[in-house]
Amino acid sequence: MLTDLTIKNVAIIDTLHISLKPGLTVLTGETGAGKSIIIDAVGLIMGNRASSDLIRSGEEEAVVEALFDISALPEIKQLLSEAGFDPADELLIKRSLSRSGKNRIFINGGMATLALLTDIAPRLINIYGQHDSQTLLKPENHLRLLDAYGELSEKRDEFARLFQRLNTLRETIAGLDNAEREAAHRADLLAYQSQEISQAALKNGEEEQLEEQRLLLAHAEKLATGSGNAFERLYGGDGAILGQLRRISATISELAAIDPALQGNAASIESAFLQLEDAAITLRDYSSRIEADPDTLQTIDDRLDLIGRLKKKYAPGISEILAYKAEIDSELEQLLGITHSRQDLESEREHLEAELKQQGGELTVLRAAAAVKLKQVLETEAHQLAMKGAIIEPNLEPLAEPRSNGFERVEFLFSPNPGEIPRPLAKIASGGELSRLMLAIKQVLPESDVATLVFDEVDTGIGGATSELVGRKLKNVAARQQVLCITHLPQVAVFADQQLRVEKLVEGGRTSTRIIELDMNQRTREIARMLAGATVTDSALKHASEMLAAGKSA
Repeated sequence: MLTDLTIKNVAIIDTLHISLKPGLTVLTGETGAGKSIIIDAVGLIMGNRASSDLIRSGEEEAVVEALFDISALPEIKQLLSEAGFDPADELLIKRSLSRSGKNRIFINGGMATLALLTDIAPRLINIYGQHDSQTLLKPENHLRLLDAYGELSEKRDEFARLFQRLNTLRETIAGLDNAEREAAHRADLLAYQSQEISQAALKNGEEEQLEEQRLLLAHAEKLATGSGNAFERLYGGDGAILGQLRRISATISELAAIDPALQGNAASIESAFLQLEDAAITLRDYSSRIEADPDTLQTIDDRLDLIGRLKKKYAPGISEILAYKAEIDSELEQLLGITHSRQDLESEREHLEAELKQQGGELTVLRAAAAVKLKQVLETEAHQLAMKGAIIEPNLEPLAEPRSNGFERVEFLFSPNPGEIPRPLAKIASGGELSRLMLAIKQVLPESDVATLVFDEVDTGIGGATSELVGRKLKNVAARQQVLCITHLPQVAVFADQQLRVEKLVEGGRTSTRIIELDMNQRTREIARMLAGATVTDSALKHASEMLAAGKSA
């Protein structure tokens, strides 16, 4: 609830502080004293448009501060916490207006945005009677009011959850359409790559073996000639090395028979002869096997070229290319399996659409029935509040496509006088009528999502028994919520738990406004003034005292 309101340099207000209590608080005072300015200041706290015209003449800045007790409002604390502000039990909102245009908003001492203010403030306080902050003027609120009256909020929430599930499923199916198209393109690419690698029939280690074969074939003539010549010089021709070595071996063997010291040399020469003989025979055989084969060489070159191209496209080696093929084959299998889930999703979508249609239809029927009853009770309340013959029509308009709250749009239509066609409230209802309509709604729907209600112009155009009834209804609302009301009628003021008198003063050639909380004696005189005018008689005082006593016991 709103506990304190401080206003500085707003219109004719110099400095004003109001301490507010629970229950019903009325603001009284003569016309022009500044009561409406106080409501304008509350509107600034709610995020209404700020104009430098509101700044007091001769001043550069206007400031409005409002202190709220939010200890019982966890939702507000959560919003503050999410926005980075201290979620304490008290909430201080400050708004300053500057002639330079540098308007600022502070929440619990920290700079805040207008967007945050307009999100939080209407959850704390609402004004009924001014067109710039009016629940009834926003058709999106009418459906909520109708559902609250018909006790349909839970069913609407259930519909909203089903609607969200269906939308999510539709998005999934739409995403699947895109996925299938992308999967088809991807699958074509992967299938081509897999086939290309498969046709190559690659084997691990193959490239190294081919490189070795290519090296031999490329130098076949050189290898054959060189090995053949080596054989001839070792063994096959005149003066061959082995022939000479044989003769040397025989000579050294004869000498070793004379001198045993040469036996080691004879053995070494004989061993060398045998090794060279083996090498010569091997070279002869090798030379006879080597043949130039241009066709085979070309085949190997082509194979190595293919492997090189695959390496450039897929991976740096055959083993990595084969590993890549295994990966794309696995992905290809998954891509080809995407379409298998579509049938299940489509079946679920059809089921949800049928269920949504059923629930929406039931909600429409219940809303239509609730609208008939709400029309009756609201019109009864409105007739009691000096709107005789008024027509209130909760109009249900079918939507082309369902929304999260149902198959229809709801708007309250209003006709203040018999014979007039009901029209949207924003186009026809006056501030006083709107204020009394909301008071009527609060009798029918006592629950509220805000802690503090401000009624302005609620007593416009009424008097007598109707004004007393308005006071009783305001007190009824104030039993559950904090209510602030500007009134000119004593029949309304006597029901207040707290009465504040707004006065206009002229000091030093400047006009200013002050506010006084009245005790019981002061309230009696104020009620008497409201009854009798400028001259307060004893009979007016007695009447005022009786009215206050009756209001207190009501």
